[in-house]
Amino acid sequence: MNMSTRTQPHKNQSSSSSTFHSKPTKKSHSDRPKSKCVPRNKPDSVAKSCPEVGSCQEQKVEEDCAACDQQAVKEFEGGLGVKMVDDSDEFGSEKRSGGEDEIVTRLEELLLGSTEVELSREIWSVNDQLQQDELIAMESIYGENLVISDQQRGLRCFQIYVHIESLKDITISTQLNSSSHVQITSDDTPEFSYSFKVQYLPPIVLTCLFPRSYPSHLPPYYTMSVQWLDSSKISSLCCMLDSIWNEQPGQEIIYQWVEWLQSSSLPYLGFDEEVILGPYDIIHIGDKRAISASVSPDVDIPSLKSYNDEQCHVNFVKNFHECHICYSEYPGVDFIRLSCHHFFCWRCMETYVSITAKEGTKTKVLCPEEKCEGVLPSGLLKRLLGDKEFQRWETLIMQKTLASMSDVVYCPRCETTCFADEDNDAQCSKCFYSFCSLCSEKRHVGTSCMSPEMKLLVLQERQNSTQLGGERKRREKEMINEILSVKEILRDAKQCPSCKMAISRTEGCNKMVCNNCGNYFCYRCNQKIDGYDHFKGECELFPQEMIQTWERANARMAEGQILAGLFGAQGHPCPLCGQVNAKVGNNNHIFCWACRNHYCYLCKKIVKRGSNHYGPKGCKQHTEG
Repeated sequence: MNMSTRTQPHKNQSSSSSTFHSKPTKKSHSDRPKSKCVPRNKPDSVAKSCPEVGSCQEQKVEEDCAACDQQAVKEFEGGLGVKMVDDSDEFGSEKRSGGEDEIVTRLEELLLGSTEVELSREIWSVNDQLQQDELIAMESIYGENLVISDQQRGLRCFQIYVHIESLKDITISTQLNSSSHVQITSDDTPEFSYSFKVQYLPPIVLTCLFPRSYPSHLPPYYTMSVQWLDSSKISSLCCMLDSIWNEQPGQEIIYQWVEWLQSSSLPYLGFDEEVILGPYDIIHIGDKRAISASVSPDVDIPSLKSYNDEQCHVNFVKNFHECHICYSEYPGVDFIRLSCHHFFCWRCMETYVSITAKEGTKTKVLCPEEKCEGVLPSGLLKRLLGDKEFQRWETLIMQKTLASMSDVVYCPRCETTCFADEDNDAQCSKCFYSFCSLCSEKRHVGTSCMSPEMKLLVLQERQNSTQLGGERKRREKEMINEILSVKEILRDAKQCPSCKMAISRTEGCNKMVCNNCGNYFCYRCNQKIDGYDHFKGECELFPQEMIQTWERANARMAEGQILAGLFGAQGHPCPLCGQVNAKVGNNNHIFCWACRNHYCYLCKKIVKRGSNHYGPKGCKQHTEG
């Protein structure tokens, strides 16, 4: 703004070490030159004397032309869209930390405490065009990170969000004491160090205001607001920006400022390896342009983590990724990212969750990544399954949870959930039937339960009775079938000692894990175990018959390897595993010693049944060579 010298500039009022005052030095009107103001909404008009100044000359005043100052402030407020707050306000600049009001107040102080240079119309027009071109170029480079407040009237004002560039994760650390402050007040106070890593830091907010004499004479007025730095460190960054201007005065400088802040601000502050928060509870009276939003570790640490998580999610959504299930590439919006940081495409997750829910063998759905124990939240399951399937899943989980509780039983008459007491007796709260929770028969105090064999014999004899009603006969028939099924299952299975689920071992060691409740037990003695210490006693980890089977298989493998070495000329790779096997004699039916599959030496196909493959219409089983 072309408001001519209202005050004499200080001797040290250079860009690099300026001290701006909130109010101009008071002088009598007769001691200062007549002020001129240039209309901000008409930049090409000729500067005229302010009419209010003429009226002020008729009376003795001790302050600057209030009308001109108010006009500048009003237009400045209109450009930012924020109302100024006076320094005397109890909620003024000293009590805010980095908000918009704080930025506006600081820029107002810089504006009122500085002296514009008297410019000719030609220089003013050139500056105006250079400012416009610079903003257009900056907007094309930084896009949404540049916010222009007002390009129509008044001084040009804008904000740039400068994001720190780092090729690796940034370590954030701070020293804490028991009161969660960095300032240590006593030698006896215990110190705690806390550190964490982030990929993104909150941006440095650079708010700039172009004076009319920029870039020909003066640098931009600016404030720098940083959430994770104290005001002393921000002041040192401001001094560096002043130095950059002093090295190339008269040129557009915003791009050089932003590039330096992006790439060199952390090394300049000595934060090459880690960023150290604080110090806190120290009032630093430094550069008015430095605005620190740092409050305390309790506030700063969660805020930094939250910002990093948000930026990681934004960056993830913008890029393409490979699903670890189907190995197809999709944009980030088509992925589901779990709390364990594993991510999978939406289609694969729908299939995985649907299959798991329909099987009903697990009480919780885990992350599909191998060896990951992350649990899918219920809200995500509902989105993947739909309301109907999710309700069925919840019902199934509740039933399995109740079934895993040792004192929960079901009434044999109405199937209502009941709780058994210490004597294994229960009473239904719906039909009031008292029964034994072990055999599901009516309560028999003082007598032992019938064995399954005895119960089966009694029920089978009662089926021949003509006195049983149709419904009673049908229920007892179902009980007979259930006993027979359990008897057949238990021939080759063991019951989990925790949830009583029948589990059969097909191969492997005696340490079993129940897929229903997740508990471990010994298959030999059927005891609940934890770890492998149990097998140091009487129970052995591997059954002897399985060890003997492995030894026979290993002997056969050794024999096959020897034959493949001796008869290398007749050797041929297995079509399934690729291991070389030798043809010994004239038999074309080859048994692979590695994968233990049979295949034909002539056609190189897997043979399931020799009688179907060899014969008049197939390959010959015996040939020479």
